[in-house]
Amino acid sequence: MKSLSEHFGEQSPLKDLLPGFQPRPGQGWMAEAVAEAIQSSGKLVVEAGTGTGKTFAYLIPALLSGRKTIISTGTKALQDQLYHRDLPIVSKAIGRPVTTALLKGRANYLCLHRLDQASDPDPDLQMDLNVVREWRYRTISGDKAELIDVPEDSPIWPMVTSTADNCLGQKCPEYAKCHVVKARKAAQEADLVVVNHHLLLADLAMKEEGFVEFLPGAEAIILDEAHQIPDLAVQFFGVSLGSREMERLVEETRAATLKYAQPELNRRVDALQAAIRNLRADAPRDEGRHELGEVMTGMRDAFETLSHALHGVQTAIAGMGDASVELEKLHEQGVGMAERLAVLTSEDSWDGLRWLEIHPRSLRLHLTPLDVSGKLSGLINNEFQSWIFTSATLAVGEDFSHFGSRMGLMGVASVAFPSPFSLQQNGLIYLPDNLPQPSDPGHTDAMLEAVTPLLDLATGGMFCLFTSHRALNNARKWFKKNKPALRGRTLLVQGDAPRDDLLRRFRQIGDAVLLGTGSFWEGVDVRGPALSIVAIDKLPFGSPSDPLMMARLEYLRRQGANGFMEHQLPQAALSLKQGAGRLLRDHNDYGVVVLCDPRIRGKRYGKMFLDCLQPMPSTSALNEVSSFLAAHQRKGAVA
Repeated sequence: MKSLSEHFGEQSPLKDLLPGFQPRPGQGWMAEAVAEAIQSSGKLVVEAGTGTGKTFAYLIPALLSGRKTIISTGTKALQDQLYHRDLPIVSKAIGRPVTTALLKGRANYLCLHRLDQASDPDPDLQMDLNVVREWRYRTISGDKAELIDVPEDSPIWPMVTSTADNCLGQKCPEYAKCHVVKARKAAQEADLVVVNHHLLLADLAMKEEGFVEFLPGAEAIILDEAHQIPDLAVQFFGVSLGSREMERLVEETRAATLKYAQPELNRRVDALQAAIRNLRADAPRDEGRHELGEVMTGMRDAFETLSHALHGVQTAIAGMGDASVELEKLHEQGVGMAERLAVLTSEDSWDGLRWLEIHPRSLRLHLTPLDVSGKLSGLINNEFQSWIFTSATLAVGEDFSHFGSRMGLMGVASVAFPSPFSLQQNGLIYLPDNLPQPSDPGHTDAMLEAVTPLLDLATGGMFCLFTSHRALNNARKWFKKNKPALRGRTLLVQGDAPRDDLLRRFRQIGDAVLLGTGSFWEGVDVRGPALSIVAIDKLPFGSPSDPLMMARLEYLRRQGANGFMEHQLPQAALSLKQGAGRLLRDHNDYGVVVLCDPRIRGKRYGKMFLDCLQPMPSTSALNEVSSFLAAHQRKGAVA
């Protein structure tokens, strides 16, 4: 058997399997650290800069270890990429047969029973339903990601997939053919299972509540994009209830009782539907997050009416006895919803922050715990499992304490491997002069006036990343008024098309300008000359009025800590690393990160943000930016 160094050295078998493979010292060192942690059932935190090759650096030691391993990724897209692309390459490289499995949440798999029950959808959905019906006879896994002909957000999917609430379990007539059961059985038997953070955290939350976990017991758990875990964990260890799931309860109760003459039940279902509509009508009009205590006065009557309506429907269903297994399950769902609603609207329930999330056609209630580090620590800190946490953004400078404290990982080994790319030669930070403060109403206009001249200097495209949708919309309006500022380039704006479509067009066009926020700050990979400039409007501080931020700050205040210094500042620094990390994605990439927030030079904490982007140099001189880009463009032309 080859040693780890041989797998990542000059004679690596990866050379024949990966075009352009080059040995990277950090990759081999990271693999050694991961192997040691797995062998000793230890805990390890690894920051691996862009280009380190962290995926292979944990996959190879995991497969060679012979330990039962779970690998969790940040998104289902990354999960599919790791399982379908990376794992087969690594398996060939190590030359060892290893059984692997891909496991997603229940809602990702076709439910044969619910497909049989689906009937008379809206005419707009009939085509999607017909496509799903035809696919049922071709699919082996039932994973809806296979079926690219039906959009992932099609309303048909909730009708033909199940949730933990509405699954009939072993009472289902299609249980023997169930895709979820088959996927879980394969996971139980596999040496390595690939999941995503949502599924992993759902399992950890179930363990916390005393339920039997549905993920296989593992000896090693590796979390990629681990920086996402603390905020996601808050959601899973909290309580929530949304209008859409209550509306689905109404629809499914109507469908399940069509064959029964139950006028009283029908009247109560109508009352529940009306109560849900009234709740949405009494909710604030402004989209976004609202602290529940601030809006409760105007919504209290609607909550009480909704509670009575939920109880009314459950009483009527219970009165029907054992009419059907579907009705029995619907009764359980309704009881659970009523219990959650009582917790969410009670002012003397457990310690947490209550808030309301408003969307265009729905709302969701949340109760968020102020801190989950204790819960996570209790689940992670055991002697029989190794836990490895890795991401490109876990440390502020060389300090991992922010991530460690949020995860309950005190005294855990941590190591950082910088990017092997020539950041000092290939990257430059531009700090434009004379920009107004971020709070100034004219900040977005001033930012664009400062960054668009760079389009005359760069041959590639530009990302403009914003910290809010308001700023994004202001930028859209600015470009509409100032079309010449685009220098004839194509403008792409988040929201006009799905993210992947926008990125595909951006790569194809080669010199486009893309306006984005939120999801464009991380997990976006544009390699090569299509991206030369990443312009960031403001330092990405979380809003202190955001309920999730409020919960964390309240917890720190109770601990006697400084919320700004110990949470808001390091969190913003890590977010900036994510945004700036969109620029250099390959050895030959070069470009400029434009930071348009004067606080970087005007506040004492500004240096922390520049330190996070080391070793990239910075300048305020436009002529230096021009010289930098021109030199790299000449170099590229010669090559």
